[in-house]
Amino acid sequence: MFKILKYSFYDLMRSRWSYLYFIFYLLLGLILLFLNRDVSKAVITLLNIILVLTPLIGTLFGIIYFYNSKEFTELLLAQPIKRSHIFWGQYFGISLSLSLSLVLGLGIPFLAYGIFQSTEIFNFMTLLLIGAMLTFIFVALAFNLALIFDDKIKGFGVAILTWLSFAVIYDGIFLVLLLVFNDYPLDRFALGATLFNPIDLSRILILLKLDISALLGYTGAVFQNFFGTNLGIILTFTLLNLWIIIPVLAIKVISKHKDF
Repeated sequence: MFKILKYSFYDLMRSRWSYLYFIFYLLLGLILLFLNRDVSKAVITLLNIILVLTPLIGTLFGIIYFYNSKEFTELLLAQPIKRSHIFWGQYFGISLSLSLSLVLGLGIPFLAYGIFQSTEIFNFMTLLLIGAMLTFIFVALAFNLALIFDDKIKGFGVAILTWLSFAVIYDGIFLVLLLVFNDYPLDRFALGATLFNPIDLSRILILLKLDISALLGYTGAVFQNFFGTNLGIILTFTLLNLWIIIPVLAIKVISKHKDF
């Protein structure tokens, strides 16, 4: 598995798309720090971008890489190698390369700015951690969808719809339900509904860390009231880890029963 991981990692690190992904975040960090000297505001701006862009890039890279390397994967499947090792190796290789591009792209300008001397160092590190976790989550979801759908167009379409559902549609439906049933106590419903959206969980985690009550929104305020800031951060971080673990285990289950 580690040999396949190493191959997938170096293969993507040589790709021009990885360089473009790295350069994008590098320029973004430089521009934000140039236009705004307040690191706290820069972190909040980056949060809004990362919550939308990172899942999209993870989904696209995951689904495209899987379909493009399908012939090589079939060659590996003909060897005495466990299926889970093949797909896990590819999955971790993609996720690590994308996460590295993100961390380096944002880390270099903030290091040059002197983030280690700033009081916002832990908030910035939390932001990078969230970006990496979202990458691992959505690459895993993309791999599961690619394993389920043999047709490239159908798999690609469902993958985009999955990202769109988590990033836009989910919040829209959630807001409509809150407006329609505003006469009923919806605190527990809000907590339960948030568990099924890793993007919302990520937003709540960083806003709880920043302790910005005005930007928490309904679900974030409910989290803070129910669990408090510290317990809410621990719980949200745990749930995000489950969002990584469950799809990764699903890759093993689906690939085991997949007819190649």
